[in-house]
Amino acid sequence: MNIHEYQGKEILRKYGVSVPNGKVAFSPEEAVKVAKELGSNVIVVKAQIHAGGRGKAGGVKIAKNLEEVRTYAKELLGKILVTHQTGPEGKEVKRLYIEEGSDIKKEYYLSFVLDRATSRVTLMGSEEGGMDIEEVAEHSPEKIFKEVIDPVSGLLPFQARRMAFSMNIPAKLVNKAAKLMLGLYEAFVTKDASILEINPLVVTGSEEVVALDAKFNFDGNGLYRHKDIVELRDYDEEDPKEIEASKYDLSYISLDGNIGCMVNGAGLAMATMDTISYYGGKPANFLDVGGGATAEKVTEAFKIILSDPNVKGIFVNIFGGIMKCDVIAEGVITAAKEVGLKVPLVVRLEGTNVGLGKELLNASGLNIVAADSMADGAEKIVELVG
Repeated sequence: MNIHEYQGKEILRKYGVSVPNGKVAFSPEEAVKVAKELGSNVIVVKAQIHAGGRGKAGGVKIAKNLEEVRTYAKELLGKILVTHQTGPEGKEVKRLYIEEGSDIKKEYYLSFVLDRATSRVTLMGSEEGGMDIEEVAEHSPEKIFKEVIDPVSGLLPFQARRMAFSMNIPAKLVNKAAKLMLGLYEAFVTKDASILEINPLVVTGSEEVVALDAKFNFDGNGLYRHKDIVELRDYDEEDPKEIEASKYDLSYISLDGNIGCMVNGAGLAMATMDTISYYGGKPANFLDVGGGATAEKVTEAFKIILSDPNVKGIFVNIFGGIMKCDVIAEGVITAAKEVGLKVPLVVRLEGTNVGLGKELLNASGLNIVAADSMADGAEKIVELVG
């Protein structure tokens, strides 16, 4: 789960991390009101969307007076912002963060991530912070430093200071930078985050070390422990189909293809999408119904797939272990009748109660194409759609 920059900064304040003052605004009038309250000579007007690259896309404006705040707010609210992370469709700006300006002396990059190679939380930092950090990572990886954190001891003060020195933060500010890093780590671990990125971290003219941005991503499996974080969820930033899927505990991700997939098990779902691609098709989604799905859950999954207007065919690929093939068949039949199935449907069933599942499908009267294997099913649905 992602949250907005202004929400992330509110969390960081609670952990003693220095961030500029600011408030969210939903209208030009509200933006001007906040700017007046801040009383800063320079005001930053920031578009709030769940995507990076806002600065390059024109989503961050520097205002010298209240009239410019109003002008920029009118310009940004309702705008479709296209960045390298949104894709060509972009995202509509529905809220702004109005923040006091900062006297930036130098920009740095800092983040906490889960490193799969070490199975540890890793602190990463670079003196090359700002909008081109992706280029730095690609062309000058030696400028990015890492500190692997022991889960028992946590981030140690000497590691934080070593990172500050590696990033070439001025020696007299190393302790301030280390204290900020320790606060960031505490927020990261306590809130079950999977990513915490500060880009840029800045040193100001008044010799403060400040988090000028805050990007949080949270582990969905830990959200039950953090009702305060769940309340920050912005449904406008998410695909309606993914929101609906989450209500039924379905793992669903919308893609840009035209072949809907319903599979049990994340590994099998990935393999199914790869096989469809191998035969020249394009998956419209990732959908894992899980190992213990009910007929009702399968019915809802089927409806979600069919709510995508780009779907021109569906491939159901089930290997029944805990999941029983007859339960899948009942769900598919119920959903197909409720929505009035009009696109080709290929079903491959294997495993527990496979015979009963196939009998139910055959007796349903629906136009269902049976497949003997995953490859056979992928080839058939690609042919039917294409």
